[in-house]
Amino acid sequence: MTEFDVAAIDLSGVLNKTAEEKAKQLPDPKTFRLLCVVPEAMEEYQDSEVGLIKDSKTMHYEEVLTPVLFVIKLGPDAYKDTARFPSGPSCKEGDFVIVRPNSGTRLKIHGREFRIINDDSVEAVVEDPRGITRAA
Repeated sequence: MTEFDVAAIDLSGVLNKTAEEKAKQLPDPKTFRLLCVVPEAMEEYQDSEVGLIKDSKTMHYEEVLTPVLFVIKLGPDAYKDTARFPSGPSCKEGDFVIVRPNSGTRLKIHGREFRIINDDSVEAVVEDPRGITRAA
């Protein structure tokens, strides 16, 4: 088996782009899928009156296991099945939604975690997600 030479790939076209150009690199969800971004975990504990800072491992677990996602894009067939969604769509672009922890396909793009989830994975919509965490 031959070794793969990583240096042979020119990544400057991807890494040296502006924020606007990087935003165009987001995947387009297909069929009944939704593209969501994981909100960043807060660095301080909310109920700490002295500004107690969270460990990086704690912040990582909070982001990975969060039940809250922000909907960025809907696939072309999302919520089109009236038999499964007789009341219409569960959410729209720009909504904060509640899903089961670890739902969907996890991917990182330029350091931010995104998820591609099924349209029927949305369990609720919430106006203000601050303070919502996974129950221990």
